[in-house]
Amino acid sequence: MAKRRALGKGLAALIPDVNNSKTGTEQFFLCPVDRIEPNPDQPRQNFPISELEEMARSVREKGVITPLLVSRTETGYQLIAGERRWRAAQRAGLEHVPVVVKDVSPTESLELALIENIHRKDLNPIEEALAYKKLLDSTGETQDAVAKRLGKDRTTITNMLRLLKLPAFIQQDVMDGLLTMGHARVLAGIKNAGDLKKLRDTVIKEALSVRQLESLAKKKISATRSKNTEKDYYLQSLEDELGRLLGTRAEIRKRGKRGRIIIHFYSDEELERLLELFNG
Repeated sequence: MAKRRALGKGLAALIPDVNNSKTGTEQFFLCPVDRIEPNPDQPRQNFPISELEEMARSVREKGVITPLLVSRTETGYQLIAGERRWRAAQRAGLEHVPVVVKDVSPTESLELALIENIHRKDLNPIEEALAYKKLLDSTGETQDAVAKRLGKDRTTITNMLRLLKLPAFIQQDVMDGLLTMGHARVLAGIKNAGDLKKLRDTVIKEALSVRQLESLAKKKISATRSKNTEKDYYLQSLEDELGRLLGTRAEIRKRGKRGRIIIHFYSDEELERLLELFNG
């Protein structure tokens, strides 16, 4: 249990003092860059070239100060945390980088990568949401349990996961920086696909703030409810007219252009009366 609690404290709890070459199952040394491979479960998928070039310049001057966290593989080592530093070191032409080798399970590897990126604020909202989902799926734990291990509020994780219900094109907008987390949360509350697309287009075209989008979304929702109410009144009037003609209660269930009519009867005699009425 102590290992689990340490995860929420960040990587500092897992990287030993570099003056110690070994600490239990952990080992610190300078590793050839080409013996390290990226983690396929890395939560962060977007590494802007400009950002890597800036870090590469710093690496050329000062080297890689914070060790990478890696695990052993059959052919070398796989990154747990520090992929951006590793990519920058490649660009800077470094042959070796400091690493800490740690034996961890695939789930722990995902947790550590997620923690590093969250603490460094490296993930965009969709990447973070996908990482939470992957962690929940792989562990089978509740949102409460995962939130405690990551040092997050459960509501934060719940709100992030809601973003994954948005259409793929809107998720991509968030990843590309065209929409903020705030915009995405507002759009996640819009059920009508047509309204959702129009609101998204308006936000991008007119550079609306989150507050402006909230105001516009409320108007859309209000208009949709008003339209639905008008339809309800119309169907109710048809039901009333049908019930008057048949002399019993009738219901109209409509879905799109299709639907059904339900006619109620309360005795065998009333059923026979209705059948005679239909037979003319």
